[in-house]
Amino acid sequence: MIRVTPQISIDDSEIEESFVRASGPGGQNVNKVSSAVQLRFDVRRSPSLPNDVAIRLMRLAGSRLTKEGVLVLTAQSRRSQADNRAEALARLVALVAEAAERPKRRLATRPTRASEARRREAKSHRGAVKSMRRPVSGD
Repeated sequence: MIRVTPQISIDDSEIEESFVRASGPGGQNVNKVSSAVQLRFDVRRSPSLPNDVAIRLMRLAGSRLTKEGVLVLTAQSRRSQADNRAEALARLVALVAEAAERPKRRLATRPTRASEARRREAKSHRGAVKSMRRPVSGD
């Protein structure tokens, strides 16, 4: 079990890992060792996540989410497979933890009297600048 928050834990069986060859520089090591990790987590069918958290997670995932609702994370910045695995898992936990936070509702507030006055002053000043651009009428 991977503990994300005190209320949310993800079972290890829900996470699918596959190891692929990393792209980019690294020479012979990159060409022969499958050190990159592709982590797959089915958000839509996960029994570990409450419905509201799953919805927020799918919104946060963006392009990392497939049409089937599977979150795909790839980690390939490290040389060792174990380090890349730990990084991918840490990114998953961070993403789920961010989705677990309920967004605070915005309280509607009115602008202050001073800010209203500043806005009106700026508008009248701008109007004065524009009026100076008008052609002069010849009398």
